[in-house]
Amino acid sequence: MKYLSFILVLLILLGCEGPKPRKPVQVKSTSFYKESIERSKKLLAKEEELIKNIIKKDSTRTYITSSYGFSYFYEVEGQNNDYTPKTDDEVVFAYTVMNLANDTIYKAEDIGVVQHAIDKSQLFPGLRNGLKLMKELDKITFLFPSSQGYGYKGDGNKIGPNTPIKTSVQLIRIKKNKDSLNLN
Repeated sequence: MKYLSFILVLLILLGCEGPKPRKPVQVKSTSFYKESIERSKKLLAKEEELIKNIIKKDSTRTYITSSYGFSYFYEVEGQNNDYTPKTDDEVVFAYTVMNLANDTIYKAEDIGVVQHAIDKSQLFPGLRNGLKLMKELDKITFLFPSSQGYGYKGDGNKIGPNTPIKTSVQLIRIKKNKDSLNLN
């Protein structure tokens, strides 16, 4: 019995070690994010160079570079007023989506007339920001890098991932929000 008690006490003493810290199963690294950022920067630079070459070859139009990160030109400039839509204003517009080689992806007739509340609806970023630059009856063609278009996912239909696009937009009407009326 003495031996059994001795072995039992010995096992208890040996089994009472302090807790050992476990090593993480997966070590998180920022290298993936850094690589992703670098890929995105290279892709954007390539797309911007492509757009610059298109602009350089087109001597018939005057292109404007926006602070939003895309370029555009006026097809028709509305002469009615200088009002551009503000947050919560509703706009009615039609648009066509093309690739940079001018092949039509979506026709305005197929999309239909769109009603949109500025900064409130789900439009791709370039179109959402491009509408803020327009006046009633303007028709503008925008050249969007993929980051301003449908991004790394595409639209899940005809526009693939990382595809720069050209969009021709006709702003039909601006319905001013009552708060916007007080600002002017």
